[in-house]
Amino acid sequence: MEKQQQHKVEEKKAGDIAQQVKKRKRKEVFPFGNYKNYYGYRIGEGLDEDPRLKVFKEEWFQGKNCLDIGCNSGIITIQIAKKFQCRSILGVDIDSNRVEDAYWHLRKIVKMEKDERKRAQASRLDVPGNTDGPQRGVMVMSSAEEEEVSKDCSPPVERDLHEIVSFQQENFVHSRHPLEMQYDTILCLSVTKWIHLNWGDDALITLFTRIWRLLHPGGIFVLEPQPWRSYEKNRRVSETTATNYQNIVFHPEQFQEILLDKIGFRRVEVITSDGLSDSKTGFNRPIFAFQK
Repeated sequence: MEKQQQHKVEEKKAGDIAQQVKKRKRKEVFPFGNYKNYYGYRIGEGLDEDPRLKVFKEEWFQGKNCLDIGCNSGIITIQIAKKFQCRSILGVDIDSNRVEDAYWHLRKIVKMEKDERKRAQASRLDVPGNTDGPQRGVMVMSSAEEEEVSKDCSPPVERDLHEIVSFQQENFVHSRHPLEMQYDTILCLSVTKWIHLNWGDDALITLFTRIWRLLHPGGIFVLEPQPWRSYEKNRRVSETTATNYQNIVFHPEQFQEILLDKIGFRRVEVITSDGLSDSKTGFNRPIFAFQK
């Protein structure tokens, strides 16, 4: 009898330990903001694209070489390439798992686009022909004339997204092999808080300085900083962030002054995204477009 009771106690202990392990596994920590399902709540249900794309300007991206710092799983990077027809766009993220996710999304979207083009081509070919010869009033052209018209009217060749979009695992601030290519537009969307909390004020200045150096003259730096209350919410994500939080001097409301007066940007345009996303999630933040 005692053995049965002892066995039950041991089973209960084992069950409790198993439950604790499961809970720890479920509660993953993302100290760099490298959330797995970031875009699931960032975009929101029922929306086809990230709300920020509605306030982004075409001239920032069309035909331009672009860089997206902290791209996470690459959704907005790919959407920018599709919507604004970049010449190229590179997404970098500190988390190799998120970079793998980004390439998975890219392959999926490229496959969908190819399937859509095949269906569209098939539907154009599947038009009933007229077997009774040319209709009255229709001009008949020679093969040479048809070829010339075809050249003049043919649409521009669409570039595959694989040729435009690429991703790279990189700690942008502490990279041993910093990027050397210069860009027309650089994005840093909801990333500054995580750099700031993990590496402090010096890392923030390094971020801004490297971005300035990587931009062509006249280039655009698109910045979406998180507010200070967001720092307070996430300061205990690790011991490092808790310590750095106490020592931060530069607050987000000072970023504009730092970028203009200390880093050297010439001007700034403030763009609000009010009403474009759910205010309960805190994602209707102002966006700043700095020009070098």
